[in-house]
Parts: sequence; C-alpha cells; structure tokens
Amino acid sequence: MHKTIFPRRMVLGCGNTLLGDDGFGPAVIRALHNDRKLPAGVTCADVGTGIRDHLFNFLLAPGLAPERLIIVDAVAGTDREPGEVFLLRPPRPDDRAGGHDLSLHRGPGLAILQQLVAHTTIDIIAARPARIPATVSPGLSPAMRNAVRRAAGLVLQLLSGPGPATEAGP
Repeated sequence: MHKTIFPRRMVLGCGNTLLGDDGFGPAVIRALHNDRKLPAGVTCADVGTGIRDHLFNFLLAPGLAPERLIIVDAVAGTDREPGEVFLLRPPRPDDRAGGHDLSLHRGPGLAILQQLVAHTTIDIIAARPARIPATVSPGLSPAMRNAVRRAAGLVLQLLSGPGPATEAGP
C-alpha cells in the first residue's frame, strides 16, 4: 500500500514573473532553493498566480493543509516604501477589523485564509513593489531585488523559531 506524505511546513511564493515586481514571491523561492538553507521537511514552491487554487484545496481537504504556511507576495497599495519587507497575519473569521494590507490580488483569497487560520499557522511575507507594469516586462526593480534577500532571511527566521511579532495593519 502506498502512503502519501504531505508537507507539514510549506512556503509558497506567488506572483507573475512577467510583470516586473509582481515576480517578487517567485524570486524569493528561487533564492531559498539556491541558498540550500531550508530546514528539512519544508516544501518550498513557486505557485505563480495560482495561490488561490492551493488555498482552496487546503480548505476542501484540511488533512492536506500544512501546519505552518508562509506565503511570499508583492503587496501594492500600502503607504510603505518600495522594497520594504513586512510581515502580515491573516485575520481570523471573527476579526471585524481584519484585512489590513492583505489582498492576495483581491478575490476569495482573504476569505479562504480566514478559514485556514483555524488549523494552520499562516504568515504572509510581503514587500511593496516599486512597479507592476500593465504589459509584459520581466525583472524586478532594484528595490525589490534588494528585498528578496531580506524576505528569504525572514522565511528562514520564521521556520527556525517563534520569529518576530507580526503586524496587524498599516
């Protein structure tokens, strides 16, 4: 009989590498793979623009969901400086003031995260993009290239211990 083992700790980088700084999440995943410093038992994946599909699958089959999930993404529309790395935690379903800077590109992402928080520890490592072009223009801005190292370091810090306190909003 074949037994499937699902990862208990997972890092997902999301974004479109063809749209400038939106490729931040995948760039952080590449840096983590290249550095080879990830702790054993951690699954690290570039999910492109398909983050909601993964989250929805975790919601439908809670046994597949990791105990610890770190999402890395570019988050526009904040008052932060371009390239500034910050940490967010999704609000619980009963948190009326929740939502802060988090959008996962609008749509059902936030609602799904709110449900997953019941059985998965979730952190979002975000950075404010300097530019997300309307047409194909691959490559990160200098500010976001610098942010990749900081974000990768924060991923490793979160995976190795309790980590820093998270922010609840802007």
